[in-house]
Amino acid sequence: MNLYKRNLLTLLDYTEEEILYLLDLSAKLKDEKKNGIKHDVLKGKNIVLLFEKDSTRTRCAFEVAAADLGMHSTYLGPTGSQMGKKESIKDTARVLGRMYDGIEYRGFKQETVECLAEYSNVPVWNGLTEKYHPTQILADLLTIKEHYGYLKGLKMCYLGDARYNMGNSLMIGAAKVGMNFVACAPKELWPASDLVDKSIEAAKLSGGSVTLEENVEIACKDADIIVTDVWVSMGEPDDVWAERIKLLTPYQVNSKVMGYAKDTAIFMHCLPSFHNLETKVGMEVYEKFGLNGLEVTEEVFESNKSKVFDEAENRLHTIKACMYASLVNE
Repeated sequence: MNLYKRNLLTLLDYTEEEILYLLDLSAKLKDEKKNGIKHDVLKGKNIVLLFEKDSTRTRCAFEVAAADLGMHSTYLGPTGSQMGKKESIKDTARVLGRMYDGIEYRGFKQETVECLAEYSNVPVWNGLTEKYHPTQILADLLTIKEHYGYLKGLKMCYLGDARYNMGNSLMIGAAKVGMNFVACAPKELWPASDLVDKSIEAAKLSGGSVTLEENVEIACKDADIIVTDVWVSMGEPDDVWAERIKLLTPYQVNSKVMGYAKDTAIFMHCLPSFHNLETKVGMEVYEKFGLNGLEVTEEVFESNKSKVFDEAENRLHTIKACMYASLVNE
């Protein structure tokens, strides 16, 4: 499998075989790290991390992965570069492509990461845009495969706002590898129809399926994986909270919802999560709306079904695999 110099902008661009290869490579690199086997095969190379949106897991995963591979990384935060302010994205791409061997971008518009890929002439990795979050989905798939031993035929149910990066990318990723994906949300929060159609076509090739459902009990029945995400994304205005809470409170993942799934089902969340009052946002929501948990309850989040910190760790290993595959010419 040769992914040398390939961008990772969305999993729509990858075949089932390529995705499974990245998961196998992730598992191999994870095992080597756990056993103290060095894989610093990219000494002398440099990558730049462009962050328009702050992050914990994505930044740490890219920086540690780069260091493990022997690379140096430069972090440019929301105020760390002139991109989009005094310098166009196109010009920024051409400058960075002359200095770095790879570019990671985490921000708002999918068009930005696509422009970086078009003009930089080096591999570009999408660390998150409003539309897609491919590195997170690879970590999710690795976590599921580690738990169950396989992917094909498993049922994944995503509850929440299914219009943005996590809903979109879970649908694509599950469809690509032969899983049965259900987006459970009010109709006004369903993913775009053109993306649903592309995912259905991918599912036909892999033996999976894609379903949209409003009823929580129907959607979660016999599910192997229950997934959710925050109800308001970074960058959205505060005035959407009231509307989103009204729409999505019936879709909160709680013990009743987990009871609809299989007894062996696991819970997943990409983090950060509002499951208690230990965050500033969580406390503000409680004071305004009287809710001590949003998309998931503390009971489910802290249960033995929860795999959220396995997912968080696996960001490191899957991101490392993506960089390794696109920068090592084997």
